[in-house]
Amino acid sequence: MPFAETLAFMARPESRVSYHIVIAPDGARARLVADTQVAWHAGVSVFHGREGCNAFLIGVSFAGDTRLAALTEAQIASALDWLAPRWAELSWSLDWMTDHRQIAPGRKDDLALAEWLRLRAAIAARFGPGHSAAGGLAS
Repeated sequence: MPFAETLAFMARPESRVSYHIVIAPDGARARLVADTQVAWHAGVSVFHGREGCNAFLIGVSFAGDTRLAALTEAQIASALDWLAPRWAELSWSLDWMTDHRQIAPGRKDDLALAEWLRLRAAIAARFGPGHSAAGGLAS
């Protein structure tokens, strides 16, 4: 969905979905849920042997359909800028950066694989491998 429609949809309680932030194609970000609160982005999920990823991963959504249009450079730059203070403060590592395909296989498959790999490469280029962490990012 386009950015404004995504925000409107997630604002409705009956949608039963939320993310910590949503990033528009122009790089604008809307914070929907504080980092310290649970957002409902992963559903039934498992990552690094832990169930219920909503409780320990921060959800980032990119407005649009990455199967129809690639992430924009502005979206990637915005995501990296948003990650920067959290990467250092929370001692995140690349192995804690994940997408729905990994945490809810067969049920969720966003971002498009090529876009996930592109985003992950940008994260690795900017931050390196990082540190071992107990929580991270789900996109």
